[in-house]
Amino acid sequence: MKRIIAFFMMFSIFMLGTVTCFAETEEKKEDESIEKAKSAILMCMDTGDIIYEKNAYEHCSPASVTKVMSILLILEAIDSGKISLTDSVAASENAVAMGGSQIWLEVGEKMTVDELLKAVVVASANDACMALGEYIAGSDTGFIKMMNDRAKELGLENSNFENCTGLDDTVTNHYSCAYDLAVIAKEVMKHESIKNYTSIWLDSLRNGKTELNNTNKLVNTYKGITGLKTGTTSNAGFCLCATAERDGMNLVAVVLDCETSDVRFESATNLLDFGFANYELAEPQFDQSKITDVRIKNGIEKSISPSLADAEKILVAKGSGEIEYTYEINTEMQAPVNKGDKLGTIVLKSGDDIIKTVYLKSDKDVKKISFSFIFTKMLKNI
Repeated sequence: MKRIIAFFMMFSIFMLGTVTCFAETEEKKEDESIEKAKSAILMCMDTGDIIYEKNAYEHCSPASVTKVMSILLILEAIDSGKISLTDSVAASENAVAMGGSQIWLEVGEKMTVDELLKAVVVASANDACMALGEYIAGSDTGFIKMMNDRAKELGLENSNFENCTGLDDTVTNHYSCAYDLAVIAKEVMKHESIKNYTSIWLDSLRNGKTELNNTNKLVNTYKGITGLKTGTTSNAGFCLCATAERDGMNLVAVVLDCETSDVRFESATNLLDFGFANYELAEPQFDQSKITDVRIKNGIEKSISPSLADAEKILVAKGSGEIEYTYEINTEMQAPVNKGDKLGTIVLKSGDDIIKTVYLKSDKDVKKISFSFIFTKMLKNI
């Protein structure tokens, strides 16, 4: 299941505005805070399933939510050993010249990667982000190329970055979309170390002289919040990429171009509440006796056992009832068979709804029989 679009969504805010209800009636109205978001998405990060979307592929200015890609590249550079949290980074004139949110770096001032990353994640500091980008790639333009290259690697077709900060007053072709930002956030949250920063509400730098206040107020108010990034400019409006975890399920909500800061937080809260209230993760229960070997015609091996490639967790609606499994496995394939080739599928359904299609794949190469193979085998039998 690539998408779960539940019930034709309706958000009704009760009392404090934290209870969300989706129903399918002629009288219903979508929650006003969602209507004020130009685009929005709710995705399960564990499975990649889309629970809700609204204009999720429409190009928008993401403001500082751009930094989710910058943060991803920083974390990957740290985890790969390219840079270290204790490395000292000197601020360049280019970094110091950044406007918007910043920690007021001075030319030549040195801070550790750890301190600069904290400033980026907690306070959305543009100067700190630029300093880290230049340190990793050698230049601002080099880091921007890394951002766009990484987007392509992730299969993102609706993002183009012209800077690492999200400042959009001078750019001409800087954009992303709710779906792409959710995918990037999914990658970011694979790095457990990010939570050391996203969980910070208040902190400081320069021995307490520079205060850091988290721009994501959900950190202090939402149960299970794990991140991630706010963004605001006059062109982009108020944006938010919010991640949260409850009962082992991880969700990301992205809302772009909201009219006010309160609307973005209400929208993300409603989306996350809906996801946690109505969905859960389940372990698929496969009948191994029905996953039969596939005969290989003209192969150096007579058969191969299908491998469950992506069957770790499935997203199901709470109370959806028993899951039906339909096994469709090839009886025979022609050699050669390459590792990763599809050997069959298992379709998981709840009622008439397809929950997920699991692909059975080959976990090895099976070469086609050749004269040299037959000759070698004959020699061994002599």
